[in-house]
Amino acid sequence: MDEDVENRAVELEIRGKKRTFDVDDPALPNWVDEHALESGDFPYKKKLKEEDYLEELEKLQIELVKVQFWLQATGKRVMALFEGRDAAGKGGAISASSARMNPRLARVVALTKPTEREQGQWYFQRYVAQFPTAGEFVLFDRSWYNRAGVEPVMGFCTPQQYEDFLKQTPQLEKIIAHEGIFFFKFYLDIGREMQLKRFHDRRHDPLKVWKLSSMDIAALTKWDDYSDKRNRMLKETHTDFAPWTVIRANDKRRARLELIRHMLNKMDYDGKDKKVLGTVDEEIIGSGLGFLK
Repeated sequence: MDEDVENRAVELEIRGKKRTFDVDDPALPNWVDEHALESGDFPYKKKLKEEDYLEELEKLQIELVKVQFWLQATGKRVMALFEGRDAAGKGGAISASSARMNPRLARVVALTKPTEREQGQWYFQRYVAQFPTAGEFVLFDRSWYNRAGVEPVMGFCTPQQYEDFLKQTPQLEKIIAHEGIFFFKFYLDIGREMQLKRFHDRRHDPLKVWKLSSMDIAALTKWDDYSDKRNRMLKETHTDFAPWTVIRANDKRRARLELIRHMLNKMDYDGKDKKVLGTVDEEIIGSGLGFLK
């Protein structure tokens, strides 16, 4: 066991200092805990209070139910992709969005590693098969954008496959837009210390430990590589017809509310209550690469 613990400790350079982080150590380092919320230039000093979050969330979820009735009545379709840093809160944002919707009409897609047969297909093929039918709301927990981040960083695709992906993706997404599908692309971004804190929380919570994968551990020393791939992805695939929406997600509660609010604002559904939607927090949510600069 001691050998395993030693192997999982990594040396990182954070805020100009060399740091050692051991996810197996039950004690969270002070340098992580003290800077987690403010990391990545997060604009708030405190998280949103839970009671305020739950009150606002319920109102927005009622609006999402209205959207479902509207989709059924009109045959319109919605598709939302959730991408972001490991431990950025993609799953929680999806759960908050879909929790009160009719599961027969709202579907979460989280594809596993491609099978041997799928590996021989056109890269996008297995994702296209999951696109929404009339009246359906589909949420992708990661998507074809694996090829813009995880795959090139971890060596799971060739450089040529990566370049081809960046060229082909806007073409595919132009077709999606032409089809009239409401198409949302969300990138959830968190600071480095916040990511370390969430990894540590997962490791030492028996109900969350399954969330911590070997890929997460391998990614600890690849922060800059992921940043470079994120920036190029946003630059190459942010278009007028399929824009990226970036969310600062150090505070999961604020991130979820703004994400749902954004989708609701973009759809002109029956019974829309604009007072409930309120105003967008531009400190938390913005458009494309420019929002991260």
